[in-house]
Amino acid sequence: MKIAKVINNNVISVLQSDGSELVIMGKGLAFQKKPGQDVDQLKIQKVFALKNKETTDNFKMLLREVPVDHMMVVEEIITYAKNTLGKKLNENIYVSLTDHINFAMERFRDGIEIRNALLWEIKQLYKEEFLVGVKAVEHINEKFNVSLSEDEAGFIAIHLINAEMNEDVSNTLSITKFIHQIITIVKYHFKVDFDEDSLNYARFITHLKFFAQRIFKGTHYEGKDDELYLLVKQKHPDAAKCTDRIKEYIKKEHGQELTNDEMLYLTIHIERVVNR
Repeated sequence: MKIAKVINNNVISVLQSDGSELVIMGKGLAFQKKPGQDVDQLKIQKVFALKNKETTDNFKMLLREVPVDHMMVVEEIITYAKNTLGKKLNENIYVSLTDHINFAMERFRDGIEIRNALLWEIKQLYKEEFLVGVKAVEHINEKFNVSLSEDEAGFIAIHLINAEMNEDVSNTLSITKFIHQIITIVKYHFKVDFDEDSLNYARFITHLKFFAQRIFKGTHYEGKDDELYLLVKQKHPDAAKCTDRIKEYIKKEHGQELTNDEMLYLTIHIERVVNR
């Protein structure tokens, strides 16, 4: 295996026979090395095989600035998140989360703390991702002798959600606010609190995530379930009235008109989460 490019003393890239690129990391791996020389196999600590060229290029640029031990911890966090959540994560998380955590530690050492304005919503809507964020912060604090706060656990959770949904961070924050508003409408309409550990609540949140994505992209689900929607409205009038309130909110705040199919599925999920 030959070195294609030296990124810094700890990071190199290697071209495979199929033309794809590997980013390889290890302390002192590239010290006094040049392209074309053999890779010291004994110093390899981690191999990254990113498929997207733009992501790979951004990752290499970032690694010129980020200490190797920071990157190793981020990789451990991502591996833990994948195993714990059981979800596929967009590979861009290697760039976004590395950059965020490295900057978070810089801010801590400079005495700068940023509050997470959506921490409460993140805790409520993305419990699993938030718990991964908590574990990540505990691991970072112990390894680097820092004291990152619970707010950072929320920020890490947002990066994980972003990677799950293939969105950028700003869209994920907008989606989180949107979901919180929809849940608030349902709670006030029925004057109830939800069992947030129930399967129906989890299904409702999942439905709202993808529903929110469509709203922000201006795409709508259009089927042929008009008759079924009318039947569901008759069977569950309270849930249908709540859906009408959500429809009015979305039209007023986001300029989007819901289709009958979207109203149908919202009504079904609302009925489930409220009455089961």
